[in-house]
Amino acid sequence: MKKIINSQNAPKAIGPYSQAIEANGTLYISGQLPVDPTTGQVVEGGISEQTEQVLKNIEAILKEAGYSFEDVVKSTCLLSTMDNFAAMNEVYAKFYPANPPARVAYAVQKLPLGVLVEIETIAVK
Repeated sequence: MKKIINSQNAPKAIGPYSQAIEANGTLYISGQLPVDPTTGQVVEGGISEQTEQVLKNIEAILKEAGYSFEDVVKSTCLLSTMDNFAAMNEVYAKFYPANPPARVAYAVQKLPLGVLVEIETIAVK
C-alpha cells in the first residue's frame, strides 16, 4: 500500500506529483528544488545556498514521514553544470557526515525554475 507524504515545511509540488510516496518501508522523495517553503521563491545565492535549501527541504519530508538522513540509501543529484560539483559536494557532506548513501550526479541541460541543483532521494527503514 502506498502512502502520500506531504510536509508543510517543504515547498509544494510545482506539478502533478507528490512530495514523497512511502511504500513497503521505502520512501521515495521527488526531486527537491532550492525553494524556500515559507516564501515559495528560489533562495538567493549560488550553488552552496541552493544545495543547503534542497537538503533542508529533503530533511523536512524525511521527518514528516518518520525517517532521517541515516535512512537514506540513494540520492540523485542534478546539476546545471558540473562546475558546481565540488561546491555541491561540500554542502552535501555536512548532511551525510558518516555512511553516506549511494549517489549519482549528472549535469543536465536545464532545471525547473532555472535553479542550479535538484536532488531526489530514496530512504529505507
